[in-house]
Amino acid sequence: MKKIAALLMFVLISLNFLGGCTHEKNDTAELQEINISYVKLPLNIPSIIEKHENLFEKEFAKDGIKISFPEITQGSKMTQALAAGDLDFCNALGGTSAILAAANGVDLKIIGIYSRAPKAFTIMATNPDIKTISDLKGQTVAGPKGTILHQLLLGALEKVNQRVEDISFVNMGIPESVSAMFAGSIDAALVAGPDVTKASEAGARIITTGEGILDATIVIAVNGDFLKKHPGIVQRYLDVHQESLKFMKEKPDQTIQLAARETGLSLDEVKTMLPWYDYNPTINAQDLYELKKTQDFLVKNMMLEKKIELGDIIIE
Repeated sequence: MKKIAALLMFVLISLNFLGGCTHEKNDTAELQEINISYVKLPLNIPSIIEKHENLFEKEFAKDGIKISFPEITQGSKMTQALAAGDLDFCNALGGTSAILAAANGVDLKIIGIYSRAPKAFTIMATNPDIKTISDLKGQTVAGPKGTILHQLLLGALEKVNQRVEDISFVNMGIPESVSAMFAGSIDAALVAGPDVTKASEAGARIITTGEGILDATIVIAVNGDFLKKHPGIVQRYLDVHQESLKFMKEKPDQTIQLAARETGLSLDEVKTMLPWYDYNPTINAQDLYELKKTQDFLVKNMMLEKKIELGDIIIE
């Protein structure tokens, strides 16, 4: 009986080992290239480290898999590339873009949080009469529509019992909004990332940040079909992402230097902005709540006709 038991145990272990090998083989079968979006601004330090330290190349070189980093900075274009199969991973995708894409049939799955940075998203003004959000009533505010910044504006107005109809909103990019604000063409601007420090240095004031209004949730997403075919690759991708966070923790000075060199920010600007960001990739209950708020914002402002079940696109 002992011999039979030992033989059965050997067979089970062998099958398990072979099954594992088969899974690993299938996971990388016919996979020659992995395409990962590269967005360095406003301060996407994990991506900067991953690229400059060749972390993904080192991980997948043993499988003969090439790594490409297409620089696609607009969320809508990123999800279009994902839908077309030209992109496998969206590293740093706005929650708004992820939800809109999924609602419009793009097969994407959120596999982690890239960052939360409520302090990095602001409403700014140069007009001395504008000191609080309440002072925006009847004023002209510019910023990019359908984004975290737009959501911040509406959330800030709601906190003081105002609506978007109480102001004049102009859809405009961040740099253009800042320029228009200093030119006096508008009264306030929606500003994020490095433009916040630059505008502050030029004399603009922060009326509010996202603190207490939204977390400015940026996600990590993967093509749904890619996840089905290569679950092991997706896990290894997340493991590499963790390596970049470990690098940040263990080599803070080198991290700041790399970020400054890549973004064009000064060392002091990077040091100022870095505490604004939480790069913990684990999806928590607050993240789920923030994504739900984002979807509600999109529906309320008629940018999304019908809600989707967020649980269907979030893979923890």
